[in-house]
Amino acid sequence: MVEFRSESVASDLSSTLLTEYFEFRAETFPVAQGYVAKHPVPHDFEEPHGVFLVAYDDAGEAIGCGGVRDLGDDRWEIKHLWMRPPARGLGLGRRMLTELERRAEAMGARELVLDTNASLEAAGSLYPSAGFESIEPYNDNPNANLWFAKNL
Repeated sequence: MVEFRSESVASDLSSTLLTEYFEFRAETFPVAQGYVAKHPVPHDFEEPHGVFLVAYDDAGEAIGCGGVRDLGDDRWEIKHLWMRPPARGLGLGRRMLTELERRAEAMGARELVLDTNASLEAAGSLYPSAGFESIEPYNDNPNANLWFAKNL
């Protein structure tokens, strides 16, 4: 069983998870200029503007994280969905995505958007299988080369 708990993106635990995520992306990023890490602004991931979740396993260990934030006009953005290596391949990323969608919709979201990079193969298959459709870029994220949206 997995439990999702709201956590400040400024907490030590969230910072640890996000640092792991940013380090992984830097190590695996396919473009010569490298991955550009941008730490989230805490206010953006605090209700009613958004939420940041940490996933815990049965032993109470943090196994992943993810957030969603309000971009305005009922459009919300999924950010920093990350599962630690031992938690990958178990469907937990999908469960995190579903929980983020549920919480965003409860806070007023009518559309979800996200950006990713084609080098993240799991993300590239997760989002379309969860009902996200490819869209034109909605931001200028230097790390992204794929953009998706889903109506709620």
